[in-house]
Amino acid sequence: MKTRQKDRGIPEPQSPWDEIRPCLWMGGHFWADRSGAVHPAVVSNEFDLVISLFSRDGHGPGAGTEHVIAEIPDGPLTAHQIRLVQQAARTAADAERNGRTTLVRCRSGYNRSGLVLAQTLIELGSDAPTAIALIRRQRSPWALNNHTFEEYLTTGLDVACLLSGLDTLT
Repeated sequence: MKTRQKDRGIPEPQSPWDEIRPCLWMGGHFWADRSGAVHPAVVSNEFDLVISLFSRDGHGPGAGTEHVIAEIPDGPLTAHQIRLVQQAARTAADAERNGRTTLVRCRSGYNRSGLVLAQTLIELGSDAPTAIALIRRQRSPWALNNHTFEEYLTTGLDVACLLSGLDTLT
């Protein structure tokens, strides 16, 4: 499965993960320091829950940390994959309501993690434009640069799921 779109001239993030709001963090598996050197972002026990939309051996989390893996591509999603996003977002929202620290991560921590975290914020009462703006402000202006994901959020994932499922009816 293809999991990341080709590099589109977008820089690696400047930190392994960033706090979007209390208890909710967004990150990736790689980040770049000021010199541009790329480093792995390895999670040990910093979080109570880690939701990985991309996974790589050796990147954690440590023993005792709940780890949910729901790999999805950084591109158009099937109805099934959109439902995975919704499930991951509900899991993150429930964790936040219970005061558990949660990291949602993908490869760089821009698109897939942004999609799930924005949907989490929507589950928690935000509207899509506010959730997207918060993620870009807290993580990076490059967050949610996948316009398809932004359209899923502004349309609503339930509608996006129905529309994506139309391909399977023929």
